[in-house]
Amino acid sequence: MNHNPQADAQKVLEKYDRESQFRQQIGRWRWGVTFLGVYLTVFHLYTGYFGTLPSQKQGAIHLGTALGMIFLLFPAKKGMHRIQKKVPWYDVVLAFAAMYVTYHKIFFFEPLLKSRITGYSMIDILISIIGILLVLEATRRTVGVPIVVVASITILYAIFGKYIPTTILSHPGFSVDRISPNLWYQESGVFGTPVQISAKFIFLFLFFGVMLIHTQIGQFFNDLAFSLTGRFTGGTAKTAVVASALQGMVSGSSVGNTVASGSFTIPMMKKSGFTPEFAGATEASASTGGQIMPPIMGAAAFIMMEYLGVPYSTIMLAAAIPAVLYFTGIFIGTHFEAKRLGIVGLPKSQLPVFKDLMFRNGYMLIPVVLMIGTILSGFTPQRAAMLGIAAVFVVSLVRKDTRLSFRSIIDVLEQGARVALPVIAAVATAGIIAGVVSITGLGAKFAAGIIALSGGYLIFALIFTMIACLILGMGLPTTANYVVTATVAAPALINEFGLAPIAVHMFVFYFGIVADITPPVCLAAYAGAGIARANPFKTGVTAVKLAIAAFIIPYIFIYNPIFVLVDVTPLRLIIAFIGAIIGMIGVSSAIIGHYVCDTLPWERIALFIGGIMMIFPETISDIIGAGIMLAIWFIQKQRKDIQKGRPGASATV
Repeated sequence: MNHNPQADAQKVLEKYDRESQFRQQIGRWRWGVTFLGVYLTVFHLYTGYFGTLPSQKQGAIHLGTALGMIFLLFPAKKGMHRIQKKVPWYDVVLAFAAMYVTYHKIFFFEPLLKSRITGYSMIDILISIIGILLVLEATRRTVGVPIVVVASITILYAIFGKYIPTTILSHPGFSVDRISPNLWYQESGVFGTPVQISAKFIFLFLFFGVMLIHTQIGQFFNDLAFSLTGRFTGGTAKTAVVASALQGMVSGSSVGNTVASGSFTIPMMKKSGFTPEFAGATEASASTGGQIMPPIMGAAAFIMMEYLGVPYSTIMLAAAIPAVLYFTGIFIGTHFEAKRLGIVGLPKSQLPVFKDLMFRNGYMLIPVVLMIGTILSGFTPQRAAMLGIAAVFVVSLVRKDTRLSFRSIIDVLEQGARVALPVIAAVATAGIIAGVVSITGLGAKFAAGIIALSGGYLIFALIFTMIACLILGMGLPTTANYVVTATVAAPALINEFGLAPIAVHMFVFYFGIVADITPPVCLAAYAGAGIARANPFKTGVTAVKLAIAAFIIPYIFIYNPIFVLVDVTPLRLIIAFIGAIIGMIGVSSAIIGHYVCDTLPWERIALFIGGIMMIFPETISDIIGAGIMLAIWFIQKQRKDIQKGRPGASATV
């Protein structure tokens, strides 16, 4: 039976990626969606260059226009996006209603400011209620039900908190006519920090990614990865890891990256001898790392910048070494699996030539390099994004097939807005959750609960926080997950245990991300399994094994934040980094079950312990860990030589 790889990939994307389930046909409203999309993107480009409006006005245009597009594009019922031939009348009504209730903040900006003191009118209260309900419905359509359930529960908690019998969680409660204007008109709700950051920074970076994709940089990344790693042991899997790491530099969608890269890499991995589950897991775990790979990380990284009050360059640099360790762990895991199965690299004649690639297409990297340089030079992310977008436009002129005609400019502007819709809806709903936490004091109550449950022991507090992140990640997108945990759990770890703020925020950020590959709900792994035609649950388990670094490193930089560049010197960092790489060899070999040769159960345990000790950046632990790993190496080398019947023969690891 013949399969169309592109069609299969699209079906997988629509199955596991809620944001891909938009109407294929929208009839007469096609021009309306195009107009709104172009308007929204041009608005952000204009304010990115000339300066943003006051945060409430900027947020109103940002969210209001996005809500209008969402109701025109996304059907109320899942699966209807391919069936409906036009936009139903009720969705048109909802689109205009959503735009009005948000633009109402602009039309009556001054009176609404005064109402904060004098009190809101009944019309204002009604509009705020409608606005919140429309935000929740738009989020349900683009992101999914779980985040809406969480937000709804927090709103009910704000209203009925006084009826909760538990003393720790109870509070006086707020009436609807108080809570709804608070969440709609003030800065501690829908239009709070998440939406403000989305309107100021995130949209521009998403558009930068859309522009880069137009230059066909994805194919260049795949070819570049092949030229660098294809000839080595397990070359196809290593290519998938490197290509996903490169793709992650410009895109932060786990499922999207898995499908985009996986439709190319997964069939090759299967063909070379990897099992379908391992092929799908490799792509899923590597693609999930895109959200922690600078310079363009997940949208939550920009919100982290605002929460911590530090430049984006600080976030980017702090994420760099953990990201390298994450991808290195997956890379090493694929190496040992290939050695275990006897999978060799591809012939050099089948691979692209690195020098030819760089000479022909190396210019595509200019926008990325320019963006990194601009951020590290101290400019704002907004300025960096604008320069990057301008550079991509110039780069697109080099080749005839990437030059932008008037029609393609309109398409790219519209696509920039479409890509941002789920993010905008998610951050608006996350703002509701964060607003209730702030208004009710739930954050302090939750912090007290963590301290009580942990008995004052840091390790238990970290484990409980990790579990909360993973559970929330089953239903919440990474951005919303981060906003919730950074608002509720992070302050407890920082204030009660005196931890470095950036290490704590990176901790909750990481575990919110790896939820995408952690069973039972692991959408990126399911997407990889769909392309590989593999067992979804086994693929998820294998992805967790490969991405084991993501479960270890956050604990390491909590106890010793050298890897997030806190209290660090260059020499200490270099030594710790080399030790961590060696440690990842031990951990990965233990997980895969192959080192010099197949490992015995006790050897796996010893390698895992030795690897962990090497990763932990302390001299004593490094010495012990290195000793354990070296001892196992000699034992396995001797066993392998005996099995070959050639004592003294060398073994290649």
